[in-house]
Amino acid sequence: MDDTDDSREATDTGGRSRGRPARSSGTYTLGAGTPAARSVHRLGFGAMQLTGPGVWDEPADRAACIQVLRKAVEMGVDFIDTADSYGPEVSERLIREALHPYPEDLVIATKAGLTRQGPGQWLPVGRPEYLRQQCELSLRRLGLERIDLFQLHRIDPSVPSAEQFGLLADLVAEGKVAQVGLSQVGVGELAEAQTVVPVATVQNLFNLTDRSSEDVLERCQAEGLGFIPWYPIASGRLAAPGGPVDDVVRATGATPSQVALAWLLHKSPVMLPIPGTKSVAHVEENCEAATLVLTDAHMAALDAASA
Repeated sequence: MDDTDDSREATDTGGRSRGRPARSSGTYTLGAGTPAARSVHRLGFGAMQLTGPGVWDEPADRAACIQVLRKAVEMGVDFIDTADSYGPEVSERLIREALHPYPEDLVIATKAGLTRQGPGQWLPVGRPEYLRQQCELSLRRLGLERIDLFQLHRIDPSVPSAEQFGLLADLVAEGKVAQVGLSQVGVGELAEAQTVVPVATVQNLFNLTDRSSEDVLERCQAEGLGFIPWYPIASGRLAAPGGPVDDVVRATGATPSQVALAWLLHKSPVMLPIPGTKSVAHVEENCEAATLVLTDAHMAALDAASA
């Protein structure tokens, strides 16, 4: 484990971390106020892409994926998000192979509740006995005694939601899970879950071109819950020549991906982007986004265009 902490870390004249740029993203505390609270730097890494096409089977270059995970941690990432269904099982095994024994400050989040029938195929299963089984298997694959953040990948409409949330509460009570998260939920579903189990995070689709979960983000911000935007880098037409992303790129020298990530980090203090990639170069590029400072004018232009 790196024996330097943030207070002793070398910085440039702008106060940004040298060598570990992801740590310029600021921090957020998962489960603040609870005994299991964990602080993470807000720019994390999403491990979905460390699999074959369609998020299915082994990657073509396993060694490169191991290198990507290690590079992310070297760049200051201390929050990694995965799921039992990525591969399935492939992503979790890669994380253990690359990083175990884990640095003490590394937080690993995983998910259960989606089953796989083939490349690009996903089917929700929320039966309590299935979710419990998948939690036990994730613990084994990741080499953990307790999962830092265990997320319900989707609410299964064929199973009473209270049963799904209740199983998550049981796992916390049993010490198998530290914090609970939800994925792709609305405000009402979040509120319903909170009557059964404390919720630490919500992971919904959110980026410059899709802000359909803005109301959920607002609720998370009001309650201090972490908001994990999946598919965070999309910028689409906004990055076209003369567009608002392109304007910021020309003004700052950043890349469109870095602008998209910086916009998320500036958008809310509870935002926890998790860009993923199979490329070491892209890991480095994404982590450097944490050092990009957007002006109020930049944010106003991006907000107006993305709205």
